[in-house]
Amino acid sequence: MNSNSPLAEILRPKNLEEVVGQEHLTGPKGPIRRMLENDTINSLIFWGPPGTGKTTLAEIISEQSKRKFYKLSAVTSGVKDVRDVIDDAKKQNLFSGKSPILFIDEIHRFNKSQQDSLLHAVEKGWIVLIGATTENPSFEVVSALLSRSQVYVLKALTFEKLEELADTSLQKYNELNKTDFVLDDKAAFIQYSGGDARKLINSIELVLNQFKNSKITHITNDEVLSVLQENMALYDKNGEQHYDIISAFIKSIRGSDPNAAVYWLARMLVGGEDIKFIARRLVILASEDIGLANPNALVVANNCFQAINMIGNPEARIILSETAIYLAVSPKSNSAYMAINEAMALVKKTGNLAVPLHLRNAPTKLMKDMNYGKDYQYAHSHEGNFVDQEFLPEDISGLQFYQPGQNSTEQKIKDQLNKKWGSRYE
Repeated sequence: MNSNSPLAEILRPKNLEEVVGQEHLTGPKGPIRRMLENDTINSLIFWGPPGTGKTTLAEIISEQSKRKFYKLSAVTSGVKDVRDVIDDAKKQNLFSGKSPILFIDEIHRFNKSQQDSLLHAVEKGWIVLIGATTENPSFEVVSALLSRSQVYVLKALTFEKLEELADTSLQKYNELNKTDFVLDDKAAFIQYSGGDARKLINSIELVLNQFKNSKITHITNDEVLSVLQENMALYDKNGEQHYDIISAFIKSIRGSDPNAAVYWLARMLVGGEDIKFIARRLVILASEDIGLANPNALVVANNCFQAINMIGNPEARIILSETAIYLAVSPKSNSAYMAINEAMALVKKTGNLAVPLHLRNAPTKLMKDMNYGKDYQYAHSHEGNFVDQEFLPEDISGLQFYQPGQNSTEQKIKDQLNKKWGSRYE
């Protein structure tokens, strides 16, 4: 390795043992290790935060399986680039007998036609596709391609793993540069990295380079911040600010402050945040924080998601602003969110309680003879399309999961429930 190479490149893992923080994939029983041991490489999607080793794992798989490695970036590559690689891969296949690996970084940035151009080659086995994405592939990868790939989730590095990596980086830097630096505290580096291993190593190299010709050997947090603050991006959409600002945005809407909601939305848009990421969070918020207090909120949020996909930037900002303001000024209720959480917690605690006989399906004579469906009362045959009967398992009869919220819409719902069920929903 050229000594002039960046420190992050010098420290890039060469085998699975050197990969940090992904033991669930690379450990003795990890699927990546088993795949390499059995030499059965399938198409994969690596989903995880930046700097967790997606590209590195793809290169290790290629090297250890002795397959030719092609690499494309979805940011700069088009359909023609994909076709050129596939044509060359088909020739390689004839000579080596092993399908080459095509690694596509940021595959979520490929549109549908670009992703569709990969399908035939994957199906025919001309290439093994390995895609890397920081976004949920369920939303960003076309279903046909997703169904032909195994998705593996890479975890953000823990504080302890980042500390280990900082020690390794310092040791290698001192070795290469014949220096004697000591890091008095690694917290500033780790906080700045936002869990990104590459960013951590780059920041250590950047800071130490600033003091290489000085008499300073002990690097404190003050020295670290004096260098890094001058180099921090306004908005790192893949780092810690990404999570802090979306959190402030959601909490502003939940707190019914349209002014703050628009400000944090502007911060994200100016910083280049993915508009689909913002819209998805609005859909979630519409159900979690507004819910039955204003059922139209979910309709508006969902229409927003559809519209920004159709319109794109820069006009998407108007649609997102309208939706954020509408959700912020809507009445709030988390009753649906709390109801399903409580019900799921009870299910995990009580297991599979028996379905009452009168609610069971009875498609055969034997089931009818066993009283399946007996005594079930058809609601539409009764006045007001309602009849008082038990719908919960006997062991939890009378439990209440849904608690109507303190808002005008749900108070009307509560009045209707009380008329039908009496005291059950008081």
